[in-house]
Amino acid sequence: MIEILLYAGANTEATTRLGGYTPLHLAGRAGHAPALDALLSGGAEVDVFTTTGATALHFAASSGRAAAIETLIRHGANINVTTQSDAQTPLMWATASNRLDAIQILLEAGADPSLTTSVVDYVQIAAKDMPQRRLRAQLASVRRNAENAPESLPSTGRSSGGQLQAPVEDESEESPTSKTEEASAEADDAAKPEEQEAETSSEEETTNSPEAERPESPSEDETERALGYNDLIGKEGGFTALHFAARDGFIHAAERLLKYGSDLDQPTAGDGTTPMLLATINGNFDLALLLLNKGADPNATAEDGAPALFTVLNRRWGPKAAYPQPQAFQQQQVNYLEFMEALMQAGADVNYRTGRHIWYTSFNFDMLGVKFAGATPFWRAAYATDLDAMRLLVAWGADPAIATRKVPSRRFGRRGNDEDKSGLPPVPTGGPGVHPIHAASGVGYGEGFAANQHSHAPDSWLAAVRYLVEEHGADVNARDLNGYSAVHHAASRGDNELIEYLVQHGADVSVVSRRGETTVDMANGPRQRVQPFPATIALLESLGAVNNHNCQSCE
Repeated sequence: MIEILLYAGANTEATTRLGGYTPLHLAGRAGHAPALDALLSGGAEVDVFTTTGATALHFAASSGRAAAIETLIRHGANINVTTQSDAQTPLMWATASNRLDAIQILLEAGADPSLTTSVVDYVQIAAKDMPQRRLRAQLASVRRNAENAPESLPSTGRSSGGQLQAPVEDESEESPTSKTEEASAEADDAAKPEEQEAETSSEEETTNSPEAERPESPSEDETERALGYNDLIGKEGGFTALHFAARDGFIHAAERLLKYGSDLDQPTAGDGTTPMLLATINGNFDLALLLLNKGADPNATAEDGAPALFTVLNRRWGPKAAYPQPQAFQQQQVNYLEFMEALMQAGADVNYRTGRHIWYTSFNFDMLGVKFAGATPFWRAAYATDLDAMRLLVAWGADPAIATRKVPSRRFGRRGNDEDKSGLPPVPTGGPGVHPIHAASGVGYGEGFAANQHSHAPDSWLAAVRYLVEEHGADVNARDLNGYSAVHHAASRGDNELIEYLVQHGADVSVVSRRGETTVDMANGPRQRVQPFPATIALLESLGAVNNHNCQSCE
């Protein structure tokens, strides 16, 4: 039929209205070799692009039909042609679809497995979008002012012609760097839902203290810029074909790519994630172990500084987020503890600390109320109350006393006049943030809605804290960067059993946080929609703790 149409003068380059597909693209997507051969013999252009920048070879590779791929290559298709949108090659399309025959043919034909996709820089995008974002905000403000203004007064922000006028900004003194940084922070705030804005994370609450508002030395918050959500993401992309196999756990595809020279430890051109690390992040422990056994670096990290030994725990105990989370770890032959031990046998640093908070923990709907900057694998295990992982890590030399690091605050001046009522010295940026005993007792639960997201081993709060106290001498009166003790955190969950245990081991129930919250206050609805625990309130009052009767959720 194609030959008849071509003989009658059919146009081989006619395109669909949507997508710009030519007949050759559709034949490639169907993997129909005879149709491809007829079209190409009839003069069809072999490397023509769709509107999204794909060629027939991309579609044929995704279909997995060997004959279709061979036909296109025989007619001169560019084996390493890249999509115009994100620079993906046919080999990447074949790998992402787990088409083993297609991968084999493309590699034998000379496909380059080291090519990378394009990189997306979210900080730059935020900076580019910020002028329009500001303009929309200004126009919205003008409209609100106009609606609220008395009818007898002229509307603010309107020209004599009645048109809305946006204020003219003088950006002559701003450097490109300052614009980018400001855009990242502002875009991050704009991305958070209103409910998130009302609730303040544990790290951000440090700004409530005078010490956090007025850093005492240039080495503190004055010189370190806090990271917004776009900064935490940074750059994405720069994948090789092996990264696509690692992301989806395609073991046989990875093996073929490695056979033809894929670099086992090639980091992405975006944030520097290696294939094994990417497999671990996505819970593909079987493939991650394969790569490890072939020599992958067990201590490789991306820009966030989180190694595989941390991310394996982060995947197993990934918070419940508003976005679907990878669940492949539940279908692996190798469980997370076995993979952790393999990593340590291969030389993984058990005390490696993350460089910053991990953005993909709960994306931009973060209700956990704690930052992971400076966290070790042991801290992450304690935060999950995972006693098995805690014991395993200690057996390999983990230090059970390392806290997270305090990060610079982003919300300067919100409560600069508030008095720090804890009596504690200030914690400088980079100083100890949250200790393992706080992580294991419920940090963040009194700060907002951590209970909606936090994932942890069931019925293990007391066991995890007892292990820290009795086997490693954890201080039951240690305070986190916000002045909360383990009793505060236990109270915020209504955990009377843990409170009684801590008191038996010398915990002081009378301590107050930097915000002046007593242990009773944490059990008494300290935030909106965090309900009080009457039995816990009664227990703490009987132990001498003060009740300020400041229930926020009772109003």
